[in-house]
Amino acid sequence: MSDQAPLYLDHAATTGWRPPFVAKAMVKALEEASANPGRSGHQRSLAAARLVEHTREALAELLGAKDTAQVAFTKNATEALNLALWGTLRSGQRVLASAFEHNSVMRPLRALERDRGVIVEDIPAALPDLVDLDALARRLAAEPEVAVVVVTAASNVTGRLAPLQAIGELCEQHGAFFLVDGAQAVGSVPFDVQRQRIDALALTGHKSLYGPTGTGALYVRQAARVQPLLHGGTGSRSEEEEQPAFVPDRFEAGTPNVCGIAGLGAAISPLLTDGVENARERQHDLFRQLQRGLLALPGLTLHGAAEPEQHLAILSFTVEGWTTSALARELDRAGICCRPGLHCAPRAHRALGTFGGGGTVRFALGSHDGPEEVEEALSRLSRVLLT
Repeated sequence: MSDQAPLYLDHAATTGWRPPFVAKAMVKALEEASANPGRSGHQRSLAAARLVEHTREALAELLGAKDTAQVAFTKNATEALNLALWGTLRSGQRVLASAFEHNSVMRPLRALERDRGVIVEDIPAALPDLVDLDALARRLAAEPEVAVVVVTAASNVTGRLAPLQAIGELCEQHGAFFLVDGAQAVGSVPFDVQRQRIDALALTGHKSLYGPTGTGALYVRQAARVQPLLHGGTGSRSEEEEQPAFVPDRFEAGTPNVCGIAGLGAAISPLLTDGVENARERQHDLFRQLQRGLLALPGLTLHGAAEPEQHLAILSFTVEGWTTSALARELDRAGICCRPGLHCAPRAHRALGTFGGGGTVRFALGSHDGPEEVEEALSRLSRVLLT
């Protein structure tokens, strides 16, 4: 173990830092609103319901949703993606997925391919871009009709952003359901789901939103197009044994994570006050600094990195003479927390050409990191490479 102060550069997996008021909001929820929202009329139940609805309203505002009821809570982005994919795709339908999708998309799609005969096709990349828009247009125009297009808003491997509005407009022209995996991007870049023509967007609380684990959500523009994944108690229509058709109850069976949702609401609050764009400018500067520093190191190759305006503060690299696991192990001894390997996105590494070599080492900065942390990370990495 290193005796140096740790540098946490694994925010793309789970943020290692949260504002202190997130924990305070969670403790307050446990102490003052420890009850089941929507199930009773007593004060604690009503307080719990208010916390849930407050966070729902905040998420709807952050995403640019037309109606707060279009946001349903899940335990993470993976559950939200499963809800959207299993709830939308029918037997034999055709779905297009980008070359950079995470296994939270691809594993449900492979299961749907096996169990429902869904036809899964790739959208080629045009590196460093995640999606070749011309190829997407050709595939959308081909027969049979495409039912769903699923694209990650930002690659968890390279941090590259997808051109969501252009993709959304193509999907709308061809009647395809546009599903976005926003796990990496929500909180780091502005969203306007109406302008971007997004039909469904999955998100998680524990990455760029700096909220607690166990929190996520799915935005759905038209609920009737998506069948529920879970069925059960909602506190509404208790006289009926069928799942309510109205939202958000249609998608929210079971007792919600009130404590986690309260923490998520607290985490979102500064983004609504200060604006996501302000954080983006700072992110651009840190990306440039880290990119320049990495490129200056001998034997190091960056993968998928280009101009900062098209990226999150995530950079993936390999170093000649080092396996990714060995390098990450030495970096851990130097006090740097980072992630090596395939990052649960093998198809992204195939697109980058890094799959056969065991993937990459990934540095992912957080909102509280500054130039000093970047400089220290580069210094420690340089020393490791000289050993």
